[in-house]
Amino acid sequence: MKEVNECLAFINNSPTAFHAVEQIKKECVNFIELNEGESWQLEKGKSYIVTRNQSSAIAFTIGKKMEELAFNIAASHTDSPSFKLKSNSEIEVNHALKGNVEAYGGMIIHTWMDRPLRLAGRVCIRNNNRIESVLYDTKKAVACIPNAAIHMNRKLNSGYEYNLQTDMMPLFSLNEKKGVLRRKISDDLNIQEEDLLNMDLFLCVDEAGKIWGMKDEFFSSPRIDNLESVFATLQAFSQAENENRVLVFAAFDNEEVGSNTKQGADSTFLYDVLKRIQHGLGYQDEDYMKALSHSMMLSVDNAHAQHYNHPEFSDAGNAVYMNEGVVIKSNANQQYTSDAVSASIFSEICRKAQIPVQYFVNKSDIRGGSTLGNISSSHLSIKSVDIGAAQLAMHSCFETAGCQDVFYMIKACQAFYESNLHEDQNGWEF
Repeated sequence: MKEVNECLAFINNSPTAFHAVEQIKKECVNFIELNEGESWQLEKGKSYIVTRNQSSAIAFTIGKKMEELAFNIAASHTDSPSFKLKSNSEIEVNHALKGNVEAYGGMIIHTWMDRPLRLAGRVCIRNNNRIESVLYDTKKAVACIPNAAIHMNRKLNSGYEYNLQTDMMPLFSLNEKKGVLRRKISDDLNIQEEDLLNMDLFLCVDEAGKIWGMKDEFFSSPRIDNLESVFATLQAFSQAENENRVLVFAAFDNEEVGSNTKQGADSTFLYDVLKRIQHGLGYQDEDYMKALSHSMMLSVDNAHAQHYNHPEFSDAGNAVYMNEGVVIKSNANQQYTSDAVSASIFSEICRKAQIPVQYFVNKSDIRGGSTLGNISSSHLSIKSVDIGAAQLAMHSCFETAGCQDVFYMIKACQAFYESNLHEDQNGWEF
C-alpha cells in the first residue's frame, strides 16, 4: 500500500497541472533547474529539469559512462477535465452569487454535481514593475454545483442532458455582490486587489482519494487519469539506474484538449530539449539521428478496464482488468503508437522484470480516445508504445483504479529506464 498512499498524496497535492509540476519539482529537488531562455551547461552524470508554462515539465539524467547518445523516454500528461473560470467569473442572480465557468476537456458532466469544490490554479500579480505568476489554492471548498430537486426536474433519471451554460454554474455565496472572489484571492495572497491582474483557475473536487474494497484492492480519487501515470513514471525515473543512456521524464499539459499548445505534446518542447541535450554534450546532428534509432518512448496514459456492469463495451478478446498488469494499447488507425516491434520490446522488458502485461484494443464499433504518444512521435522519429493502468470511470470527477497496478507500473517503467536498446539490421537488443 506504500506506493498507493504516496500516489494518492501526490494527486491530492496536485489539484491542477500547475500544482502537479510543482510536485514534480519537489521530487527532483536535487536536480539542476534549467531555463529555456538561458544557455545550458550540461555534464554527464548530472540531472536536470526544465518547465514550460508552469504546467509541463521535462527532467533528464545523463548517464556518466554514456558513449553513444540515446534516450529512454516516458511521457504522461498533467491535466484532467475540469471547469475553468471565465474572465468575468461572477454572476449575481436570485439572492446568490454564482461562478461563470466553461468546460475544459471531455468530462462525465453529472459527476460534478452536488460535490464540495475548491478553486485552484495560478494567478498573475503585479509586484512593483514585474508581473509574477504564483500558484493559488483556496484549500477549502468554496463552491458547489447543486442539482435541481427530482420534484422539480422529473427528467433527471430518464436521460436528462445537462446544459453547460445553465446547469453547471457553481454557487459561491448568498447575498454577495460581484468582486468577492477577487477580494478573497487578494487577501489570501496578501496583495492589493488592483495588483491581481489575471487568473487561470479551475474547479477541483475537495475530496481526498481513498483505498477501498473487501481486500483493499481499489482506490478512488479525482484526476487518476492521468496523475497516476505521472506519479508512476516519476517514481520509476527517480529510482532507475542507467549509466549508458539519457533517461527522460516528460509530463505535458493540455492532452485533454488536443495537445496543440506550446506546452502540449504537439509542441516542440520535447524536441527542443533533446536537441539541446545533443548540443550541450557536444554531439553532432548525425549522432542525434543515430540516437533516435536506438531510443524508445513510453506513452503512459490510463486504459479502460472492462466494466463489470457493461462487458459489451469492451472487445471480447482484448478486454483488460484492474490489478492484472500493465496495459499495452494498440489501434489500427494509429490513435495509439504501439506496433508489433515496440509492443514486443516492452513486453519482453516486462517479462524479464516479472511484471504482467495485458493487451487492449477498442471494440471496432466504438471510437476510442487518443493520447500523447502519436502526437509526440510525429515530432520525433522514435519507437513508441502506448501503455497504461486499467481503470474505471475515466473522465469522471472521481475515478477508480487498482492498487496493485501502481506497483506494476512503477516497476515496468523502471525496468524500461534501465534497459539499453540497440538496433541493427537483424533486430533489437536491450
